Amino acid sequence: QLRLVESGGGLVQFGRSLNLSCAASGGTLDYNYITWFRQAPGKEREGISCISASGTNANYADSVKGRFTISRDNAKNTLVLQIQNVKPKATALYYCARLSVVGDEYDYWGRGTQVTVSS
Repeated sequence: QLRLVESGGGLVQFGRSLNLSCAASGGTLDYNYITWFRQAPGKEREGISCISASGTNANYADSVKGRFTISRDNAKNTLVLQIQNVKPKATALYYCARLSVVGDEYDYWGRGTQVTVSS
């Protein structure tokens, strides 16, 4: 059974940078798009970045474009979401999800890593 585990969250100061990781075990991510989501308190879940299976294509929500960078290392079965110049509105639970090969659903989700930005 595939398992996704996020890490790298915590309390971070406004304007700093941090890297969030998504590590897979028990299966492969080689053939799947992966999306990072976040959910802030009292708000709906938001898809913020998606990367293709090969890692050559990435998309970003307008809310994070220019400050977030997604990458993946298929040899290590991991993904990284780099966040630069973090802002208070970035406070949220961040989690990764695997899109099924046929692209009709997210079939595996991590439990998330909490990012809290202090001003």
